[in-house]
Amino acid sequence: MSITKLLVANRGEIAVRIIRTCRELGIATVAVYSQADAHSLHVRLADEAYALGGSSPAQSYLNTAAILGVLEASGADAVHPGYGFFSENAAFARAVVAAGAAWVGPPPEAIEVMGDKISSRLAAEAAGVGGVPGISEPITDPAVIVAFGEEHGWPLAIKAAYGGGGRGMKVVERAEDVAEAMASAAREAAGAFGRDELYVERYLAWPRHVEMQIMADTHGNVVWLGERDCSAQRRHQKLVEESPAPAFDPETRVAMGAAAVAVARACGYVNAGTIEFLYQDGQFFFLEMNTRLQVEHPVTEMVTGLDLVAVQLAVASGEPLPFAQGDITSRGHAIECRINAEDATAGRFLPAPGRITRLVAPGGPFVRFDGGYESGDEVSPAYDSLIAKLVVWGADREQARRRMLRALDELDVVGVPTTVPAHQVILDHPDFIAGAYSTRWVETTLDLSQLDGRATAPAMTLPEVDLGNDDTAVRREIDVEVDGRRYRVAAWVPPNRGSGGPPAPSASKAGRDGTATGEVAVAMQGTVVRVLVSVGDEVAAGEAVVVLEAMKMENHIAAEVAGTVVEVKVAEGDSIGAGDVVVVIDPA
Repeated sequence: MSITKLLVANRGEIAVRIIRTCRELGIATVAVYSQADAHSLHVRLADEAYALGGSSPAQSYLNTAAILGVLEASGADAVHPGYGFFSENAAFARAVVAAGAAWVGPPPEAIEVMGDKISSRLAAEAAGVGGVPGISEPITDPAVIVAFGEEHGWPLAIKAAYGGGGRGMKVVERAEDVAEAMASAAREAAGAFGRDELYVERYLAWPRHVEMQIMADTHGNVVWLGERDCSAQRRHQKLVEESPAPAFDPETRVAMGAAAVAVARACGYVNAGTIEFLYQDGQFFFLEMNTRLQVEHPVTEMVTGLDLVAVQLAVASGEPLPFAQGDITSRGHAIECRINAEDATAGRFLPAPGRITRLVAPGGPFVRFDGGYESGDEVSPAYDSLIAKLVVWGADREQARRRMLRALDELDVVGVPTTVPAHQVILDHPDFIAGAYSTRWVETTLDLSQLDGRATAPAMTLPEVDLGNDDTAVRREIDVEVDGRRYRVAAWVPPNRGSGGPPAPSASKAGRDGTATGEVAVAMQGTVVRVLVSVGDEVAAGEAVVVLEAMKMENHIAAEVAGTVVEVKVAEGDSIGAGDVVVVIDPA
């Protein structure tokens, strides 16, 4: 079949990126959106857009019935899930196929085997590819993890069986922290993926995260397209990715590529996928397989010259791969920085949703900016903090590194703090320059104590459109919904009415969790998932008092002074805003 109209079951930059390739291929696009995303960039770019309702993922992008309703109403003949949300959900893939549409992804059976991190470990072992030592079955009893740690050594990684991207993953250094880490990991996993099963494996001391991009078609062809090094991470989530991996010998590259192909063949894989490995002391271990397009796929595109989304769509249409393994060549070096709405002050990387009052992307040779937002758009606390991906290419790694630093310096984002200052420190550090860093380097070695990642947020005024000689009215374009479908129409309004832009977001405490007066305030919007103290409790400076979920991550809000809790102002389930006081402490 030939795809003529594609429903993009996602949001943000990945939806924008897919829509752009479809435009080049002449494929019509259908966007879906939540209430929070009604005015977002992916909605503006799509040929059609339909409302899903609600703002939370469960009400919108994880609402199977609503998305299938749009599939029927729009007449789309294919669905691309992007990454996250339903991208690794076998039941959703089956529902799409049952509705008569093509699924731009692997077969549901492959998702079940590899999307479940436990069964994927078993499948990799069966294919002769060994994994990190761990327990390949779901764990609900903390005692099982404690026993494994006592036998094999600490630290351990408790991980979501149906997760990815670092969500639902907690590292524990000692037995007494296991129960709380399990509870936290299960909450994050359930919120992000709808499943809370957990497993455990050793947490290697100083590994690199190296992953292999593969592509497979329905004609039995499977190829590997090269590796990406994604070792610069915070909270087990990637900050910087590059291809090829630095200080990575050709023999290991070929062996890892062959291992990735073996894993893909073992589960009957089709379409784009990524096999992730941990690499340490010349050895690599299977970590997991992501049965979808990865966030960092642009670095592979930059060095291979391939449009992976275009290849995905061709494979989903039943076409064979247009290349064989011997045709794949890698040229130069590419680096990607994830530009997140986070306050990186002192290395805390606090989620920082809000309105982007100005966004100016960098330009110049071999610079790519994959963004999901424009000036005036709102970064919602309900979703991931990713604003954009900044990607550069160079003839070699050093040229790419210098080009990235130049591009980061040109990037102008006002209204929310971003990770740009942290990226600049990372790329300018001797360890990064030498390629001598690991997944633990950012949080254990890199000194970000003096980093100030805060941003100002001036209000933005939207321009009026003058109607020539008629000074009694102005023309404005507004968005309306009819039967769930979004339309843009023109309206005539009196001058100076409704012309003021959206208000600036409320000021936060610039990353501070508390004040010298004993008032513990939060620096971000979010939902209280746990209250850890009661009135009368004695707390120490730095002790967590509330757990706040913001932008799909749990954040521990700590007291800055020691003393006695005299007031608890929130309860579990409360929604709070930046600057809100959650606990009051009488200083000791």
